[in-house]
Amino acid sequence: MEKIISVTNQKGGVGKTTTAINLSASIALSGKKVLLVDMDPQANASSGLGIAAEARGIYDLLLGAASCEEVIHSTEIETLKIIPSRVDLIGAEIELVSKESREKVLKSALRGVRDEFAFVVIDCPPSLGLLTLNALAVSHSVLIPMQCEYYALQGLSHLLKTLQLVKNSVNPDLQVEGILLTMYDGRTLLAAQVRDQVQKYFRDFMLKTVIPRNVRLSEAPSHGKPVILYAGRSRGADSYVDLAREIVARSKRNARTSRASSMEGAGA
Repeated sequence: MEKIISVTNQKGGVGKTTTAINLSASIALSGKKVLLVDMDPQANASSGLGIAAEARGIYDLLLGAASCEEVIHSTEIETLKIIPSRVDLIGAEIELVSKESREKVLKSALRGVRDEFAFVVIDCPPSLGLLTLNALAVSHSVLIPMQCEYYALQGLSHLLKTLQLVKNSVNPDLQVEGILLTMYDGRTLLAAQVRDQVQKYFRDFMLKTVIPRNVRLSEAPSHGKPVILYAGRSRGADSYVDLAREIVARSKRNARTSRASSMEGAGA
């Protein structure tokens, strides 16, 4: 069961990288092999797992300077690997423009190792440029972290329209994995109102798991660890374990549905 999930939102500061790191770690600790791909030039997912800033990674892979095997690094979790990023990835979008099928460079580069992992999680930059497009072109689904604030609702509508354009033009199999509410503070009226609005207008996409505002989640990256290793009994760790279970369960259901549809088609 190999599934590729892009974690994306064009708005920064919504818990995108936190989600990519901790979802990957939580799935990996359940015993499944996971590859985290850091496509963000800020390289926060890489530093958040303790990877050195000068490590070879996604920049070398996209430009053909290294093979996939050469840029995959180990982490503290045996079943979790990472292709790290570094700041010079900023220039990759310009360098990719002249490449043939430039929106599918990542898809080609990952082809040789995809079968080794049950899940591939891609941390996208907070923009909808060529790097994000490469991630969406290879992905089966998109996970959208969303902070509980008013402007996030407007950005969500725009992002869903953009994803539909990508689906129509680049990747017809792309699905929305779900909308994940992050930094949720149930004590505030605004958080409850935003949650109600998402439930009202985007019910089909809303995940059951909600990520609370939690100080341990904020502290963990400075220690180069996912929260489940840094503070395994915290609310933040518990919420990402719940998210991992929900994502894995959804993937199993979808896989069964796909197999059933294939069998019905073969019988017809």
